[in-house]
Amino acid sequence: MSTTARYALTLALSPGQAGDAPQGRQLLRAHGPAPWLGCLLCMDRAYEGNETRRLAEELGFAPVAPPNPNRVEPWEYDRLTYRRRNEVERLFRRLKGYRRVFTRYDKLDVIFLAFVHLALIFDALR
Repeated sequence: MSTTARYALTLALSPGQAGDAPQGRQLLRAHGPAPWLGCLLCMDRAYEGNETRRLAEELGFAPVAPPNPNRVEPWEYDRLTYRRRNEVERLFRRLKGYRRVFTRYDKLDVIFLAFVHLALIFDALR
């Protein structure tokens, strides 16, 4: 695993009932253009919609996500790169190792988000 894969680049807190794809597009817009043209963006199947893929390509990313099995015209994707998506899941698992994140004791979003940032800093310093 490369060292850069261990760090979160951006994050946002959203309501539990909010859909993943619209929140993902907001994060992409907030992050801005890709650091280099063709930078791989490994996405979950929840983000494989046309709008999200189009935005990622406009920002210079090369989206890597499996197509929905019901698509009429599925696309090819890099399966080896897609397997690395589990690095994101492992980051979430490490964050849940902090009891305060796991149980969400804080009532205010700003306090909870501050502790998530602190947990990310601790994780990056490991």
